[in-house]
Amino acid sequence: MQAKNKNLLNNIKEKASNKLPQIALLIDPDKLNEAALIEMCKSAEKCNVDFLLVGGSLLTSGDLNTTVNTIKSNCNLKCLLFPGSASQISPEADGILFLSLLSSRNPEMLIGQQVVAAPYLRKTNLEVIPTAYMIVESGKQTTASYISNSNPIPADKAEIAASTALAGEYMGMAITYLDAGSGAQHPVPLEMIQKVREFTQNPIIVGGGINNQSAMTKAFEAGADVIVIGTAVEQDPEFMQEIKAIKTHNY
Repeated sequence: MQAKNKNLLNNIKEKASNKLPQIALLIDPDKLNEAALIEMCKSAEKCNVDFLLVGGSLLTSGDLNTTVNTIKSNCNLKCLLFPGSASQISPEADGILFLSLLSSRNPEMLIGQQVVAAPYLRKTNLEVIPTAYMIVESGKQTTASYISNSNPIPADKAEIAASTALAGEYMGMAITYLDAGSGAQHPVPLEMIQKVREFTQNPIIVGGGINNQSAMTKAFEAGADVIVIGTAVEQDPEFMQEIKAIKTHNY
């Protein structure tokens, strides 16, 4: 079997090294009908979104394959899976964030689901990106923390997040993902982003609770390389224009 390419990861790394702000739009298959999804994809492309993340902590009514196929048929943006479990894999996507929930002490989320997913991923053409995933306290329990049965990193413990990120890098993970969770009351603290940036050379993805241009700017200035936007666009499609504006700056 041929080694899979690293085009998506290399592109993220190249933009990060050039201090170019990257925006990923998170699409939850449960939350959008086909017409709304098509409109969002077209708008994301026009507003210079870098790539799309597809998935959720728990999928009930949405269909992952249908969502991915609709995206691929209606825009040219790369589609990365952001799976909540081993069941959330679509071979039609371009790649997958192969998450290990390093903030957890739940072995199922550290390695269990990954072992289940690995043989199936081997048969696909998906670019697999090993990702150190950390859930951060956000003011309320999120679906991600509940479903994963794990305690989030306390918001005032930046050194724990930084040490965890460094451990992930030493273990060979290529990306660090700090997530306050969908609909978070508070985003990942800037001090935590700064400390993680100090400890790791990996690109840093930050998501959850970022719902205005000021918050995006501050997160990039603190050291984030990619910001994930989900709820803000679901609640107000015009938020796409703020994304377009933020993409004109270097940090």
